[in-house]
Amino acid sequence: MSLLSVEEALNRILDSARPRQAIEHVDLHEGLGRVLAQDIAARVTHPAFDNSAMDGYAVRHEDIHTAGAELTVIGQSAAGHGFGGEVKSGEAVRIFTGAPLPAGADTVIIQEDTEQLADGKIRTLFAPGKGRHIRLSGQDFTTGETVLHAGDVLDAGRLTLAAGMNHPTLPVFKKPTVAILATGDELLTPGSVPGADQIIASNTFGVAAIARENGAEIIDLGIVPDNSQAISAAVERAKAKGANVLVTLGGASVGDHDLVQSTLVASGMTLDFWRIAMRPGKPLMVGQLGDMAVLGLPGNPVSSLVCALLFLEPLTRKLARLPGRDRLTTARLAAPLPANDKRQDYVRARLSSDADGSLVAHPFPRQDSSMMKVFAQSDCLIVRVPNAEEAPSGTSCQIVRLR
Repeated sequence: MSLLSVEEALNRILDSARPRQAIEHVDLHEGLGRVLAQDIAARVTHPAFDNSAMDGYAVRHEDIHTAGAELTVIGQSAAGHGFGGEVKSGEAVRIFTGAPLPAGADTVIIQEDTEQLADGKIRTLFAPGKGRHIRLSGQDFTTGETVLHAGDVLDAGRLTLAAGMNHPTLPVFKKPTVAILATGDELLTPGSVPGADQIIASNTFGVAAIARENGAEIIDLGIVPDNSQAISAAVERAKAKGANVLVTLGGASVGDHDLVQSTLVASGMTLDFWRIAMRPGKPLMVGQLGDMAVLGLPGNPVSSLVCALLFLEPLTRKLARLPGRDRLTTARLAAPLPANDKRQDYVRARLSSDADGSLVAHPFPRQDSSMMKVFAQSDCLIVRVPNAEEAPSGTSCQIVRLR
């Protein structure tokens, strides 16, 4: 099987992905980042009544059309405690922001534009226009008006709006579930004391973070040894839990100890492809096992993370019905890069800004795919297309932003 380009691999992964259809209702506090499954209409009118936008006095405009009018203050209207009477000629009601506009009043003059007189009177220092500083009932939305729409991603503004529309819960599409399985006789969980031939498993946590950040729920299948029976049992657990995506970490190649691919195929997986013309991340396995998509990521930590960003992130976002996330932009090279071979390179680099604010990418001198520290210190990946010529310092380059 020949090596696929990154673009073709991503297209094939996404072409077979079907966004989630199942719906659930969540409390507003749990709605951040979720995708609305239905249109939402207002259950109330907002504002529910004409009210003041400022602290001042509710008056009849005909009484204050010129500065210097003297009015008698007959009461006050505060939020939650409106004035029950009516404003008549020559009268005013002290009013506060959000308070109901009294009957008879049609304008609010702010307190700074008045002066206090004796005997409970005020004098106007300014003549505002009619209707000034009044929020009219329904100017935001009215009962029955469709305000939020299916497909909207819930953020702070939309959650505030939903609450104001008197919805304590909202219908959203269920999150896709991503089951993550680490394989390898040498792997131990963090906190363990490794033996001479053992290492601490780290990939699960970064891959899970990428999936969660892009709308998924995680099923951690733990670590299993390089054993077909153990791998099969873990896959059955993923199926039983209804996982939409199974992500395996390591063991997806075809070496003597790489049993993931053969075990999954024996379990009924249809293998689409398993090698990509990229560095790091060449041994990426993609297939379908019943309703569950399968993504086999390389075992090296950086390879695993790069593949998760390039392939798992867009897959998860499509399943979650979230809009695509564009991490691509351009920068200038701070150091020369050699000519590239037939694989697309993703070179770890940190970013700075030059005097005019343009991004400058500083590639790290060591790019080994096992070096987690370098990846954690990187701000971006410099994209080097297949067969790219040598790139001198100062050359414009495409980058994938990591943060």
